[in-house]
Amino acid sequence: MITTMPISLSILAAGYCLHPERLTMRGGSFRPVAFPAGYALIKHPLFGPILFDTGYSARFFQETAKFPDALYRHITPVVYQEEDSAANRLREAGIAAEEVRYVVLSHFHADHIGGVRDFPNAQFIYLQKSYDAVSSLGKIKALRAGFLPGLLPDDFLKRSLPVGAASMKRGFEPGFLLTEAYDLLGDGSMLAVELSGHAAGMIGVFVSTAEHDYLLCADTVWSSRAFRENRKPHPAAGLIMDNRADYARNFELLRQLHEQFPQIRIVPSHCRDALATWGTGGGQ
Repeated sequence: MITTMPISLSILAAGYCLHPERLTMRGGSFRPVAFPAGYALIKHPLFGPILFDTGYSARFFQETAKFPDALYRHITPVVYQEEDSAANRLREAGIAAEEVRYVVLSHFHADHIGGVRDFPNAQFIYLQKSYDAVSSLGKIKALRAGFLPGLLPDDFLKRSLPVGAASMKRGFEPGFLLTEAYDLLGDGSMLAVELSGHAAGMIGVFVSTAEHDYLLCADTVWSSRAFRENRKPHPAAGLIMDNRADYARNFELLRQLHEQFPQIRIVPSHCRDALATWGTGGGQ
């Protein structure tokens, strides 16, 4: 077990967007395919329900109703049903939105923060540099960065627990490809590693159930096939990356992790195969 405390994990999705597959993986189809807006529900034995990202919510359409933000939904068409929201899916599982104490944000793109306003008692955990990269952007630059500030609650900063250089860290076992991670809860149950490239300061999180180890790798890749078959994105995808060199380095990290530790279940946020194999509904 990679972490020191097992948790219960559900992999879900709230809506999906449409992209040509070839943009996200060389050799893919030219036709638009569905990329689910994945998130994870973690049931912690001490802290209760915790979310890793939230997927979309109806508020995405409110925030993109007018120009220039309307360009977002036209460039990246989104399909969403209200019953698939994170808050509704938790409610179906007997968990009230008010019970969620923590929401871990991998990064600040709209398809990852779309539902954060639905969790009024949650505190937000994220890498400080991730928020710093988008918080002071003007409207057009924020849109280009995939950030819609109105998706965040008005008291976002008051409820934030940002991770920085002084945050608690924990080492991995000798021989692992990574040396240390941010210990998000201080008990070794959620170990975050920086996976910048797609977005500045993006994090992935290692968690372990009683049976399997998982890496929730956010948008380090868009599909499991990419790292399994060593199929990098089309060069045009670099236009929406924060840093191509960081992306290439962390793509290679995932490829090596899969090769050397195939028992680790690597879960990209937008992977249909991962959702179908290990998840619960959502997307297509």
